[in-house]
Amino acid sequence: MAYWLFKSEPETFGIDALAKMPKQTEHWDGVRNYQARNMLRDQIKVRDKIFFYHSNCNPPGIVGIARVVRSGYPDDSALNPESDYYDPKSTPENPRWFMVDVKFEKKFKHIITLDELKNHPELSNMAVTRQGNRLSITPVSAHEWKVILSMAK
Repeated sequence: MAYWLFKSEPETFGIDALAKMPKQTEHWDGVRNYQARNMLRDQIKVRDKIFFYHSNCNPPGIVGIARVVRSGYPDDSALNPESDYYDPKSTPENPRWFMVDVKFEKKFKHIITLDELKNHPELSNMAVTRQGNRLSITPVSAHEWKVILSMAK
């Protein structure tokens, strides 16, 4: 099992929206960065755990946990001309973009803010704490996972 941090804007798709979905499950689509796409396609697997991170809000931070319930498969929003995520270069035969399905597990009682993450010495190597990191999906080490879980209590 691996650990990940997935970023989403709460106004677009927040943890509460995931919790309200049928079976508390939804696909994680719309990722349009090749490095993140490669993780979705090649590395993220069923049973992997996810920190759900709210971005582009005040304050940004980790708000809960989800898990992967379906490994990477072609993102059909890339094929839909009506979608904000449409990509005319993506085809059913040669998909450019991938997604996974995630299931809600837990919402934290309080947000673990980006400032808290940055100020914790054991989390200094996390991608989300580094200046300039804009990836919407990043790996989390097992040690970082444990440290952050302890901060959620």
